[in-house]
Amino acid sequence: MSFLEISGLSSGYGKATILRNLSLSVDRGESVGILGRNGAGKSTLLLSIFGQTRIFGGEIHVADTRIDRLPAYRAAHLGVSFSPQGRMILPNLTVQENLCMSLATGRKGDWTLEAVFDLFPILRERARQPGVALSGGQLQMLAIGRALMANPEVLVLDEPTEGLAPVLVDLLTEALLKVRASGTGILVVEQHHALIRAVTDRFVVMAKGEIRGGGNSADMAAEENAHLFEL
Repeated sequence: MSFLEISGLSSGYGKATILRNLSLSVDRGESVGILGRNGAGKSTLLLSIFGQTRIFGGEIHVADTRIDRLPAYRAAHLGVSFSPQGRMILPNLTVQENLCMSLATGRKGDWTLEAVFDLFPILRERARQPGVALSGGQLQMLAIGRALMANPEVLVLDEPTEGLAPVLVDLLTEALLKVRASGTGILVVEQHHALIRAVTDRFVVMAKGEIRGGGNSADMAAEENAHLFEL
């Protein structure tokens, strides 16, 4: 079994089913990109891992532990951490305090406060400032840094480049390449195809709550994959 294993998952909100019999896996050290149009169910998939949806069927395992019936925080304790869409930075805490929240998982590893500051030097400069004092790009760095401080085996990212200028997308891509090189796996929902090609090993395309196909990220632009992006 892979480190993160999603099998036959059907989930949604209230009585509405968004995902239908979806399966996806991520191995230790592997990086996987999820593409698809708005409303395809990409964010619902990520939120299901962290207990934020209603599960109608299927199973989610992290490190051989079934988590879809456990409290939401168990995913992070077992080694899957989340940088959500919208960043969710706590405004009453400083940059450093926001980062250190993830120490609550108790997981040990190479992603220390200094390691995150080395990855995103601007956070070191702003460490004592309130999180809300940061720009949009810096807030995204803070959200990713906070997730890394949990020392995950797999880092989950939801639309990390949303609203960012091209120069910041380039900086974020460089940072994620370093995360990947460190051995930390990545599962990323993203509309920016260049980032997916750069930082992931393989990709899948979602439409209407299902995975319709995928392949090696280096081959995303190949003619045989063109139909996947027309769904």
